[in-house]
Amino acid sequence: MNAWTCAALITLAGALGGVVNALVTDNGFVLPQSRRGIWCAGFLSNIIVGAFSAFSSWAFYGSGAGIDLGNLAERTQISLRFSALAGALLVGVAGARWITNEVDKRLLKETVKVAGTKKLTSEECEELVKGSALQVLKRVEAA
Repeated sequence: MNAWTCAALITLAGALGGVVNALVTDNGFVLPQSRRGIWCAGFLSNIIVGAFSAFSSWAFYGSGAGIDLGNLAERTQISLRFSALAGALLVGVAGARWITNEVDKRLLKETVKVAGTKKLTSEECEELVKGSALQVLKRVEAA
């Protein structure tokens, strides 16, 4: 298989990992946005980070590490195993999950700052904390 085809398949598997992360998080498929000075990556960033993470991992540590781009003419065939694609998918999910968790952490810190200025009952608090970190911040701001 061509080296560029392998790289494209690995990158595609990582991007699919970013989509999987968007599916399993509370955030869903939201577009990138900024809220109170915090950049919320959205699903497009999940896909990009997943693809980049998978390609980087494959190029640094996988079978892509042995490819000499200067001598591609000498090497006509490169093998790509299913385990490499599965690993790329997993690394894509993990990379996208990392960026999602970092954004959620910053949103929740901001939520605590905003909530400190509000007088909320325990019943209101129970309702406010349902949903994603961005939804919680929006509810606390509106309270």
